[in-house]
Amino acid sequence: MSDVIGRLLRDKGWNEDVSVGGVIGRWREVVGEQVADHCVPETFEDKVLVVRASSTAWATQVRLLVPTLLRRLAEEVGEGVVEEVKVLGPQGPGFGRGPRSVRGGRGPRDTWG
Repeated sequence: MSDVIGRLLRDKGWNEDVSVGGVIGRWREVVGEQVADHCVPETFEDKVLVVRASSTAWATQVRLLVPTLLRRLAEEVGEGVVEEVKVLGPQGPGFGRGPRSVRGGRGPRDTWG
């Protein structure tokens, strides 16, 4: 059975995606407890792993750790599977709802010129 699944993954070109999916599933083991508490993977596409940090301070810290993280990912999934790690800060609130929103307005352009 494993030979058939291995051949299917190889034929369809899914090996890299499955490998990265395994790392995302084991994120805490790969990056460590402290980083995993404050940073989670969001997407993996075109050899770019996007992770989101819980605060701007953690985003800065993880950006400094990117070379180490790339080396660790290369050990786990193979060289060249993940070529870039983009670190995003926390997602802020939007202007679409809330006390300062305007129905039918053009959005932030009204305020910022």
